[in-house]
Amino acid sequence: MKLRAALFDLDGTLLDTLEDIGRCANDTLRERGFPTHPVGDYRRFVGEGVAALFQHALPAEAGKDRDVVAGCAATFGRIYDAGWDVASKPYPGVLEMLDALRARKIPMGVLSNKPHDFALKCVGKFFPGRSFDVVFGMRDGVPRKPDPAGAVEAASRMGVAAAETLYLGDTSVDMRTATAAGMFAVGAAWGFRSVEELEAHGAKAIVQRPSEILAMVGGGA
Repeated sequence: MKLRAALFDLDGTLLDTLEDIGRCANDTLRERGFPTHPVGDYRRFVGEGVAALFQHALPAEAGKDRDVVAGCAATFGRIYDAGWDVASKPYPGVLEMLDALRARKIPMGVLSNKPHDFALKCVGKFFPGRSFDVVFGMRDGVPRKPDPAGAVEAASRMGVAAAETLYLGDTSVDMRTATAAGMFAVGAAWGFRSVEELEAHGAKAIVQRPSEILAMVGGGA
């Protein structure tokens, strides 16, 4: 079946947000009296939502305490709201790829485990004029990735079947989401995780640069 639409993860796929997330998470840990991490370590912590980030980033026992995790998530929301766009930027080639897809009238969407409000802010700032048919972050009542519910809903909003949709992401969570939704899972080699992780969790293709997906959408895969 030909691929007729493209759905994208956000952090680590369209946007390099690691520095802002890591800095704000460290400020959160510091404010709440916990040890911090090198920013590069956050490559392993992101992808499953803010609560999961702190389950990984906190010391082991604290990371198991729901109240501590919830408190950190709330503090992070305040700090990140003031610093989410300091260093974040689209990866090289992403804007051109999106423009090329839009010129071909390919439906496009974003599906992220980032809180919904922040997902909307990021798309609004970094992709102005590059309209997506749907943008979903984490929303109340919708299970987070890798549950396929959000991906299936996004395909419906784009007016295509899940099986006709390419899903580009950079973590095992994304590959599992795409597979569970019946989408064509593509791993972004430039993102936060390794190619080995992507392949081990269902990637049907790996791309080294954004432009490589242009040959996959609209003309089959």
